[in-house]
Amino acid sequence: MKICIVNGPNLNLLGTREPDVYGPTSFSHYLDDLRERYANQEISYFQSNHEGELIDHLHEMGFSAHGIILNAGALSHYSYSLADAISAIKSPVIGVHISNIYARETFRHTDVLSSRCAGVISGLGLQGYEMALQFLLQRSV
Repeated sequence: MKICIVNGPNLNLLGTREPDVYGPTSFSHYLDDLRERYANQEISYFQSNHEGELIDHLHEMGFSAHGIILNAGALSHYSYSLADAISAIKSPVIGVHISNIYARETFRHTDVLSSRCAGVISGLGLQGYEMALQFLLQRSV
């Protein structure tokens, strides 16, 4: 299966950015481990701090990938353009939030992407990506 992981703004700083909230592990290290555990799957990765680049990537992958795991970062709370991009593509999208957005600042309690996603995982750390991957793998069977 072809699964695409897409991370949004500031997620390139995982491992150093607020480790008490996001954990001490870099995403590249986590991704290496994930790819090793799921060696039979094609797992691509894209990260950008720019909304338009994320939209372009969803358009590019959203008709060929078996599933997309999207952590849009803060864009999850206000990007109707990303929400529209999710609606426009065929691949199912699973939203992931590393932290529990409902236990944080009030503005983070709203996720404008969630209604467009096949599912959302929040607050389970980096393990949320693997859970999303497992869901997509089971869904395709």
